[in-house]
Amino acid sequence: MREFAAVILAAGKGTRMKSDLHKVLHPIGGRPMLHHLMASVDALGPSRTVVVVGSGREQIEAAVSGRATTALQEPQLGTGHAVQQAQACLEGFAGDVLILYGDVPFVRAETMQRMLDRLHQDDAPAIVVLGFEPADTLQYGRVIAGSDGTIEKMVEHKDANEAERACRLCNSGLMAARGEDLFALLGRVGNDNAAGEYYLVDAVNVARGDGRKSAVVVTDLADEVAGINSRGELAVAEAQWQDLKREEAMANGASLRAPETVFFSWDTALGRDVTIEPNVFFGPGVSVADGATIRGFSHLEGAIVGEGCEVGPFARLRPGAVMERGAKVGNFVEMKKAVLGEGAKANHLTYLGDAEVGAGANIGAGTITCNYDGYFKYKTVIGERAFIGSNSALIAPVRIGADAIVAAGSAVSRDVADGELRMVRGEQLVKPGWADRFHDAMKKKKSDRKSG
Repeated sequence: MREFAAVILAAGKGTRMKSDLHKVLHPIGGRPMLHHLMASVDALGPSRTVVVVGSGREQIEAAVSGRATTALQEPQLGTGHAVQQAQACLEGFAGDVLILYGDVPFVRAETMQRMLDRLHQDDAPAIVVLGFEPADTLQYGRVIAGSDGTIEKMVEHKDANEAERACRLCNSGLMAARGEDLFALLGRVGNDNAAGEYYLVDAVNVARGDGRKSAVVVTDLADEVAGINSRGELAVAEAQWQDLKREEAMANGASLRAPETVFFSWDTALGRDVTIEPNVFFGPGVSVADGATIRGFSHLEGAIVGEGCEVGPFARLRPGAVMERGAKVGNFVEMKKAVLGEGAKANHLTYLGDAEVGAGANIGAGTITCNYDGYFKYKTVIGERAFIGSNSALIAPVRIGADAIVAAGSAVSRDVADGELRMVRGEQLVKPGWADRFHDAMKKKKSDRKSG
């Protein structure tokens, strides 16, 4: 296999998104669509990756920093003109060039490889085009090809006649060409068309005029070349991606009680025999080990859930939350940057922030680790097998020893030694009959007001 470079076109304004965020940076599964595409490209090991930018260039430059170089297209005079802007970035490069689109994020690596391989078959086509047959041909350009896949003509929808529009083989816009051919052909492309632009597809027609053949590779998955130009199309892509992720999770041994209500991120990792109840959301950075149960209406992000753990229902695990083997958090428990040790549990109505909870500890309902003083965050450490009574406030920085007990209703601001009981409560006052006298007085007062 010859080395190859990827040129990703992302210079469009994306006005249909009506967003300050560049179109190709809108996320699907918690990951910018451009990064979905780049991950597939990276799987093939490109020698160079060039992203052609225009409007909103600063956002894209920041998003691809360290992963790709950028080339500016200004003004924007069509797709052929856009690819030409990458020429300087490929100076001295002698391999193949794969042309992709930042708003077409789900092209598979194997499809890209088929395009590159087709370049080097015996008939050595000048250009390889990726074609597809959608259910509705809409406004797509057409690929007029023979039975052997040799392209006879490429035409944009707006420039096509009725016979050409009747063709169902459409142009995805993706192409592959040898670097030594590509820019020479693009330099001869004109803009005598309805839009007055330099079309990338016209490079095929230029090559044909030279007596050189081009070929089409057809994908059988039309969805992988679907472009995303609006919020509606983004939502459709998200739904399609989520369906695939759910199927993958179940195929790999997870049980989803109501799959259509579970939402994954691009990097969600699930072990075997994981059970996920309805209405669960996984943000980026979550891993769930074998045998864990995620109960309904829980929200996880940046969290590690250990083997055999139980989460929820109605639990929230924020970034830095770690549950070790057999730990449990119940309803309305929130964890942030906290470790819940093996077998430890916080069954309900608890906040654990910037905390370390030892193995076997029991955190009672209503417990709060008070970790923030308005300026800085502080840590709470709870020892193994410690028992924290309900409605306790642990005012960090504070350390609760192993086997210690904090009595219910305590506000603890000093360290508690191993095996110690700490009770922090105001003195209880008892006034016999006081409540009866109070009720009698207030009832009389209310009666007097009504009669007055």
